[in-house]
Amino acid sequence: MQYKKILVVEDDTKLNSSLVMSLNAEGYDTDSAFSVEQALEKYQGVNMIILDVMLPDGTGMDFCRKIRMASSRIPVIFLTSCDDEKDIIKGFDCGADDYITKPFRLNELKMRVNAVYRRCYAEAEESSNLTSLEKSLLDYLMLNKEQFVTRDQILAYLWDSKGNFVNDNTLSVTISRLREKLKNGKIVTRRGMGYKWTQQTNL
Repeated sequence: MQYKKILVVEDDTKLNSSLVMSLNAEGYDTDSAFSVEQALEKYQGVNMIILDVMLPDGTGMDFCRKIRMASSRIPVIFLTSCDDEKDIIKGFDCGADDYITKPFRLNELKMRVNAVYRRCYAEAEESSNLTSLEKSLLDYLMLNKEQFVTRDQILAYLWDSKGNFVNDNTLSVTISRLREKLKNGKIVTRRGMGYKWTQQTNL
C-alpha cells in the first residue's frame, strides 16, 4: 500500500498554494482547506494532514483531538509559528505525529512528510499477519503510542471493541505472541505502569 493523498489545512493562501505545488511535484495528490470547517469536510479518505495550529474558526489542536476521538489514525503534521516547548508537547499530546515551526524550508517539510509516510506504511504492514485479537491490541497500543497503558485499560478496550470477554491470561498470551510477530516496533513493559508500543529507531 502506498500513501499518496495529503490535505493541507492552512489559512495563509500563499503558503497553502506553495505547499500544494511542492507536494504535488513530489508525486502526492494534495488538496487544500483553509479552516477547521473545511478540514472536517475534506479529511475523510486522506492519508496525511498538514495542519496549521491557528485557523480562522478554531485551532488545529481542537481539530486533531476531534478526529482522534473519532478513531482516525491519519498522520498529522502541525505547522506553527510558536516554538514554545509547552505548545509542542500539547501538539503531541493531542495526537500529532510531527511538529514543524515556521519559518521552515520546503525541503525540510518534504523530508518530514516522507519520513512520517514511511513510518505509517510500516505500521500498516505490521498488522497484516495478526489475529483479530492481536490486531485489536496493536491498534490500541498504536493509538496510545509512546504512552504506557495499564492491563485494565487494555482489557476494557478489548471488551468494548469486540463485545467478547478477554481474561487476564488470554491477554498475557496475546501480548507474548504479538511481540514475536512485531517487525517495525516493539512493546515495552514497565512494572506498575503497563505497556507501550514504541517505533523502532532504524526505520
